[in-house]
Amino acid sequence: MQKDNPIPARLKEARKKAKITQKELGVRIGMEQSSASGRMNHYEKGRHIPDISTLRRMAEELNVPLHYFFCEDEISAKLVCAVDKLGEKEKQELLEILVAPE
Repeated sequence: MQKDNPIPARLKEARKKAKITQKELGVRIGMEQSSASGRMNHYEKGRHIPDISTLRRMAEELNVPLHYFFCEDEISAKLVCAVDKLGEKEKQELLEILVAPE
């Protein structure tokens, strides 16, 4: 069984958390004002999938890591956001705790 694409739901969730409209997000990432709302709506409805560079601009604007959009469950999404905020040293320490030596 193939899971649904997580990008539309993650995009909508991050945008709502940032408290901006579809049009605002589209314009902020460089879309034409006249088409921004419609394009963003298509992305959130899953009718179209943004390319990686567009996703990267969205991630930067919404203050989430790029891989947030690919998380298939809420716990993973929260984890990637939390880990992204850590410094390199803290990430290494966390990795050592989570991954047993081989």
